[in-house]
Amino acid sequence: MTSSSAQSSDLLVPLDLAFWNMETAEHPMHLGALGVFEADGPDAADRAAELLAARATAVPGLRMRIRSVLLPVGGATRVPVSAFDPLEHVRLAAPVADFHAEAGKLMARRLDRDLPPWEAHVLPGADGTSFAVLFKFHHALADGLRALTLGAALLDPVDLPPSRPRPQAPAVPPWAALDPRTLPGRVRGTVAELGQALGIGTSVARAALGVRSCAALTAAATGTRRTAGAVLDLDDVHQVRKAVGGTVNDVLIAVVAGALRRWLDERGDCSEGVEPRALIPVSRRRPRSAQPPGNRLSGYLVRLPVGDEEPLVRLRGVRAAMDRNKDAGPERGAGAVALLAEHLPPLGHLIGGPVVAQAARLLFDILVTSVPLPGIGLRLGGCRLTEVYPFAPLARGQSLAVAVSTYRGRVHYGLIADATAVPDLELLARSLRDELDGLVAVCARETGLVTGAGAT
Repeated sequence: MTSSSAQSSDLLVPLDLAFWNMETAEHPMHLGALGVFEADGPDAADRAAELLAARATAVPGLRMRIRSVLLPVGGATRVPVSAFDPLEHVRLAAPVADFHAEAGKLMARRLDRDLPPWEAHVLPGADGTSFAVLFKFHHALADGLRALTLGAALLDPVDLPPSRPRPQAPAVPPWAALDPRTLPGRVRGTVAELGQALGIGTSVARAALGVRSCAALTAAATGTRRTAGAVLDLDDVHQVRKAVGGTVNDVLIAVVAGALRRWLDERGDCSEGVEPRALIPVSRRRPRSAQPPGNRLSGYLVRLPVGDEEPLVRLRGVRAAMDRNKDAGPERGAGAVALLAEHLPPLGHLIGGPVVAQAARLLFDILVTSVPLPGIGLRLGGCRLTEVYPFAPLARGQSLAVAVSTYRGRVHYGLIADATAVPDLELLARSLRDELDGLVAVCARETGLVTGAGAT
């Protein structure tokens, strides 16, 4: 614990604090990304590890560890490490034959909470033609956008247009809270916050009614992890979107719904009537606006129409649900449950973190999140990045989480699951590819277009 209270700008925001206190050894709260690179020689992985370690020392965000503070009680802050050793974070593995098999084992291991909470594992490919890097960032250190920024700082420099500086938040004098002229505004704000919290809580209760999930998504956790990935053609996604309407994200979520149906039926589980609640995180960051550091997330809660037999019916159901959520906005509804963290004092997070972690199963059945990536080609040590699979934290009481990124004209799904509860994760990865192929074929028939080798 630090000897004195920290500066307010260094304190963890409520949602960061929640992620820090929710973590247990069996349920680590770190994000991950598995990047696969072309190897330009037998020493490519070794050079990559050396570069990552050398560059990490120059990234301030990677030198920050998390420590408790005296005030506010239950709070925590990020503090720089004076004797930072990058070799405690960057590890070079022995050659591996299966990147995903190794990534699953590494994702199961909790980050060292006494060090800056991140790691980069360099995995040489056994065939010598490629290597992979598994990045792990604690969710209290970074959300998806922040993790992208930190990870990109370790890759080869790229020419990007200079970003305009964000305006600084106006300074608030310490005596402002005592000014009686501000009392009416503070009272109105408090009443509004209580009303928002009550509305979110009511929506959560309604969302739990009549839900039919499946045992495959809510099996007992074992603390083990397995990962898998699927790569889809972004042009196929656009073809479906143009034929049916909606957004690319609507199509990507509908693909998850259809893949779950195929997966359940193939493994012998009944998909009839299944409507698992998917939490779709939504960033509340405003580009180039003054805002505090840390996680700024809300979310939409969508019932995935897994039980619907027709692919286009599933897609239209997802689109309608997403439209309703967007009309309501990201600050209300059951998916905005993350905002409740802002209404708890730090001590409440410290005491209630384990309880909140156990409640995840009651709130949603599966996480489906999107992680943006730049459209430019990325390299490490001159080696081209060819694949990238994002991984979300796996909440307590849930067996599967799905993350998706688009990169260089392709869609990359990253799947992470409890290895014992979901031993056939690769089957779900294949189902994602099959589902998009099925949607493309249906849309082609609906619109009268011809696709494939015989296209004219």
